[in-house]
Amino acid sequence: EGTDYNVVVPDLPGCVTFGKNLPDAIQMARDAMSMWLCDAENNMEAIPSASANVMCNEGGFVNLVDCDTDIYRRENDNRAVKKTLSIPSWLNAKAERAGVNFSQVLQDGLKQKLNIQ
Repeated sequence: EGTDYNVVVPDLPGCVTFGKNLPDAIQMARDAMSMWLCDAENNMEAIPSASANVMCNEGGFVNLVDCDTDIYRRENDNRAVKKTLSIPSWLNAKAERAGVNFSQVLQDGLKQKLNIQ
């Protein structure tokens, strides 16, 4: 009815959404798929393989949608997580005198180590 598009991702059980128009439906599909896949990754569950042939009901159509869980996590999960770490006392004193933001340095270092832009 109307202009809404119902979206079903057959390879990801329970992954359904809708959009007000086609571009919105594609974006909503990308979001729903990314959320589903992130949850599976977090729970160390198997990710289903993509189907070779997808059928749809009359009046429907098949559309491929990409998603990247790394990008999704960067855009949607910026919660701060407290970490306890140890560094030599002399290094701590020197960094504090220099006004170093420890959290920012750790984030920058981890991004560099993991080759994250």
